[in-house]
Amino acid sequence: MSGKARQMHLGAFLFGVGHHVAAWRYPETEAHGILDPAFYERFAQTAERGKFDMLFLADSLALLGSSPSHTVSVRPEPITLLSYLAGVTQRIGLAATVSTTYHEPYNLAREFATLDHLSGGRAAWNVVTSSRNEEAANFSKKQHPEHSIRYARAREFIEVATSLWDSWEDDAIVFDRATGQFAHPGKVHPIDYQGEHFRVRGPLNAPRSPQGRPVIIQAGSSETGQQLAAETAEVIFTAWQTIEEAQTFYRNVKSLLAQYGRSQDDLKIMPGIFPVIGSTEAEAREKEQLLQQLVLPTVGLSMLSGSLNVDLRNYPLDGPLPELPELEAVNGGKSRFKLVSDMAKRDGLTIRQLIYRVTGARGHRTIYGTPIQIADQLQSWFHANACDGFNIMPPYLPGGLEEFVDQVIPELQNRGLFRTEYSGATLRDHLGLKRPASKFSRPPASSSIH
Repeated sequence: MSGKARQMHLGAFLFGVGHHVAAWRYPETEAHGILDPAFYERFAQTAERGKFDMLFLADSLALLGSSPSHTVSVRPEPITLLSYLAGVTQRIGLAATVSTTYHEPYNLAREFATLDHLSGGRAAWNVVTSSRNEEAANFSKKQHPEHSIRYARAREFIEVATSLWDSWEDDAIVFDRATGQFAHPGKVHPIDYQGEHFRVRGPLNAPRSPQGRPVIIQAGSSETGQQLAAETAEVIFTAWQTIEEAQTFYRNVKSLLAQYGRSQDDLKIMPGIFPVIGSTEAEAREKEQLLQQLVLPTVGLSMLSGSLNVDLRNYPLDGPLPELPELEAVNGGKSRFKLVSDMAKRDGLTIRQLIYRVTGARGHRTIYGTPIQIADQLQSWFHANACDGFNIMPPYLPGGLEEFVDQVIPELQNRGLFRTEYSGATLRDHLGLKRPASKFSRPPASSSIH
């Protein structure tokens, strides 16, 4: 075992002009940045200056929120944006959400392989199954597919995509001008996949990329999502309110890896953290209170209703939640439903109080304080084996990320908890992940898809 001290991994989570739903109204936010390429370039370069493992773009295939009237409801298409950011950064990983429910694996494999080539090996795919009926309506569907069907399709989707990324062996391209041979025919493989949801011949029309395959991320924390992540994912983005919940999740998922022939180092668990930073704890809480004062009640109520799959408009704001459906009956995001409903029960929250919890961090953990206090809380979770690092969710931009990079990162570095320089060139290097061999290589590798 290496004597090198374990260090945390950090993702910079880009979400609109800040993660707080009212960030666009906050005085220090560059609200028009959502339309400005310089805004995204500044975010990426700030995160790279902070030596983050990756920047991460979430995505949705429908308008965000119930109405465009009061929220920043637009998002750039992530692959296009990351391709642009690949040209203005050098080391930081580039991760994007793409849904398996409303895409096809051949297109996705081609897009991410291209991004991995263009970026020199920095691409990552966040696998989601989509959770909203509004998305179904944009893809000729009368209703959103059931949870079990979405996950069955997702598993096949990942298997097809990884097979396509492997369909060119590393040394398949010959480039022999003398003989006229471009590629070795025995090293470019059809995949001939036949499944319940997909039939794909292959091979991909792009050669194997620098990382072999882009890093695979997942965000589902349901029981089904944990099993899929243990089999296929290399990073999990998750959300927990207490260290005890995070520790339980960490143990449970890591314990599943052995059945797929994987080690605990093959999967990094990174819960989301919403940091509000001030020169004092009181100043940090004042910032958060100002953001909350800018939330329109109708916006907060819409967000909470969406998280719980229940229309809460006819219930008193200062009363408790109504009776909620059983988890098995929820066809949206099961893990987010459970997180928010458990939080309400555990802390005895009214609807209004619960709105304040979701309009900022959307169910992720909010931490307040000075840079030292923020670092203390991150260190506590990390050393307690509640995580392998964190996905940082700045409340507003660009200042929220710049404060973290300029004030919290140096504190983590001084404690030996985070890198001071990148030691590798690819995202797999940053995360300490092995480069997978092509499953078509000789001698044949295991048929496992992780």
